[in-house]
Amino acid sequence: MIKTQDLQSHALFGGVSDEGLAMIISLFKQASYEKGAYVVKEGEQGSRMFFIRQGKVEVLKNTDATPPSRLLAILSAGDTFGEMELVDVQRRSASVRALEQLNVWTLSNEDMYEIYVRDKDVFIIILMNIVREISRRLRKMDALIASSIYGNATALA
Repeated sequence: MIKTQDLQSHALFGGVSDEGLAMIISLFKQASYEKGAYVVKEGEQGSRMFFIRQGKVEVLKNTDATPPSRLLAILSAGDTFGEMELVDVQRRSASVRALEQLNVWTLSNEDMYEIYVRDKDVFIIILMNIVREISRRLRKMDALIASSIYGNATALA
């Protein structure tokens, strides 16, 4: 059973009222994945974002390429992935694989539309939080690219 306190640990729900959180809880689906299982694969059509409740995942780029894929990130409880597909409706930009037993909650495009219909203020807060999360990740990737191009290890700090 998901509780409002569970969602408050996720950055995407920062600023959402208890009433808004209760409405969102009613839309969540739960899923579990075994260690080593792919949750999503790069290039797939995506329509769902994931909230890690328990476990860790690795985010991989070019899983089907030679040479093998590159590790982009490791995410754990409290982190999210798949937000980009809800914003730009493009194919998955990376693969995500469970590093251990994984339990997640998911929201789909349809769920986000339902939030929009029920409470536009809650929808706007969530959308702003998604944009902040994507921006944070972009800044981190910019620093990583700059450090690899210019050899500046301090860019990752």
